[in-house]
Amino acid sequence: MPDEKLRRLVAMRDCDRILSGVRPKTMRDRLADLEAGGDLDGWPDFYGDGPVEALEARVADLLGTQAAVFFPTGTMAQQVAVRYGADRTGVAAAALHPLGHQEVHERHAYAELTGLRGIASTDRPRNPTAADIAALAEPVSTVVFELPLRDAGFVLPGWDELVDAVKATRAIGARVHFDGARIWESTSHLGRSLREVASLADSVYVSFYKSIEGISGAVLAGTEDLARYARAWRHRYGGTLFQQWPAILIAMAGLDRELPRLPEYVRHARTIAESLAELPGAKVFPQPPHTHQFRLWLPHSADALNAAVLTVAERDRVWFAGNWQDATVPGWAMTEITVAAEALQWTPTDVADTATRLLAELP
Repeated sequence: MPDEKLRRLVAMRDCDRILSGVRPKTMRDRLADLEAGGDLDGWPDFYGDGPVEALEARVADLLGTQAAVFFPTGTMAQQVAVRYGADRTGVAAAALHPLGHQEVHERHAYAELTGLRGIASTDRPRNPTAADIAALAEPVSTVVFELPLRDAGFVLPGWDELVDAVKATRAIGARVHFDGARIWESTSHLGRSLREVASLADSVYVSFYKSIEGISGAVLAGTEDLARYARAWRHRYGGTLFQQWPAILIAMAGLDRELPRLPEYVRHARTIAESLAELPGAKVFPQPPHTHQFRLWLPHSADALNAAVLTVAERDRVWFAGNWQDATVPGWAMTEITVAAEALQWTPTDVADTATRLLAELP
């Protein structure tokens, strides 16, 4: 691990208060999550049985689907979802957002490994609308909706807009797939339960390490037919590991601990966003946030902000927000704010006080 990254992890871990993000955990810290996730005196999984099947059943029940299949990575699960659509419809093209995870963060695995073509579902920084789908110039097997669309600022459609887009997808004979890595926290903005949201889709992918604070793993949920197909292709892709019980038990612990608290995080994110928007030159998007994550811009360089955050953390034991990146507009930097358990005690006064300390360190 690079020395600078290790320094940031140690500084954040040792802070008394954290505004954005989740306190880093050592491997020993993670052992407590294993204890909380299940009976450690029970038998581990062997090639996907036991604890793996228990987690699959739990997620299928949460989403209201017929079945669910555990994958070691979301990238693998997403490939299987779009491959299934192409195989079942005979159309080797899928409608994907240019800012979606499959285009930006998976090295175009759907094309390189499955031979599918990606068709842009829209060129706007939001999920496709019914009009966008109706205007597609060629047939597609699947339309992918990323809920929320992370690289557009964790943005979500309204419920009625999403329902209309799903109807438009059915009208062109395509399947609906939800890239739901962060679907857990999307229910507040959509105003519907997890089951109601998932019921719109033919398949849903969820992640365990993003909002649930697991260590790895994902589930692809849908029909029994999809599950049989997914298990076969999981094996072919090398995803049927001998044992995965640590990831399974920590995911179980996260579902117990974090899932019920996500609506509270979303509500408090609105308070934090309002406070951050009052900083000199600050820009917050979306305002109010759609989930417990949103974007913050400040008129300073990323290097200066990252250095200032580290200085304040090591001196005052208070973590503001890290991982600043220079924006496309010169002189500005952007970071993603994540409001989780550590931030719930922060008041607008706390935000302003810490920001004052941070800005005092900037050149």
